[in-house]
Amino acid sequence: MDSDIYGETVATLGDRLTAAREAAGLSVEALADELGVRPETQQGWEVDQAEPGAPLIGQIAARLGVTPQWLLTGEGEPPQERSRQAALLDELAALRALLAEAEQRIDRLQEALSHG
Repeated sequence: MDSDIYGETVATLGDRLTAAREAAGLSVEALADELGVRPETQQGWEVDQAEPGAPLIGQIAARLGVTPQWLLTGEGEPPQERSRQAALLDELAALRALLAEAEQRIDRLQEALSHG
């Protein structure tokens, strides 16, 4: 990613917020949920209809792996896109966790049935 395109003279806070959210592999709804705001609020920030308050800027930056300074001004390192392999590994880990939970539930049900 070319950091110049996210500088203050070219990109807006909303542009940088969108770029960082997408690089983190999050939907508007997912980030809004993590921040405790409505998706409409998050979308409003991304289209520059409003701006998040100072306390949220820090939370957003930390969650998206950028600095508050980069979000606000475009100065510093832009977000790094997650690789396709990293996304697939995350999905695989989530599926394995679901499978383990299902196996535990099956074991509990079999135990309950065997004790009548």
